[in-house]
Amino acid sequence: MASALKNLSAYNDTDVPSAEEMTFGIVVAEWNVHITHALYEGCYDTLVKHGAKPENIYTMQVPGSFELTAGARMLNGQQNVDAVICLGCVIKGETSHDEYINQAVAIGLTNLGLTTGKPHIFGLITTNNEQQALDRAGGKHGNKGVESAITAIRMASLKKTPIQGKVKRAIGF
Repeated sequence: MASALKNLSAYNDTDVPSAEEMTFGIVVAEWNVHITHALYEGCYDTLVKHGAKPENIYTMQVPGSFELTAGARMLNGQQNVDAVICLGCVIKGETSHDEYINQAVAIGLTNLGLTTGKPHIFGLITTNNEQQALDRAGGKHGNKGVESAITAIRMASLKKTPIQGKVKRAIGF
């Protein structure tokens, strides 16, 4: 669903597991700092609201969104976290650089998640202009940082919860 049709900060509190025993890494890009730091504040505050202890939240700043995956890898090497949240903002410019950066981050975070077995959350705002980014960093469409924190809590909880019952085979397999 397009974020223009959904508030990124809206969720049901009762569906969110406790983050009290979890550790998180947050990697935040410095480029477009007025936007990325709003994402960071929403993310950090949401983690703490759901029980994460401030001393169990590790933050790393990287120069830009392209560096989010390298920062996530470094953070993984330094801290044993349950999930890594990557926050950045890429605004379309005069060239197609945004497409390369967005795709590189998406593929990089997917690969890190698969190779480490830990959730790596794509908290990258990919917009056509600055106003759209502001709308998604605490503006009229909510805060992507809040959504990213909730996703991280849920994914970390899934990893810690054993699968119950019989696994059914899907059609075609």
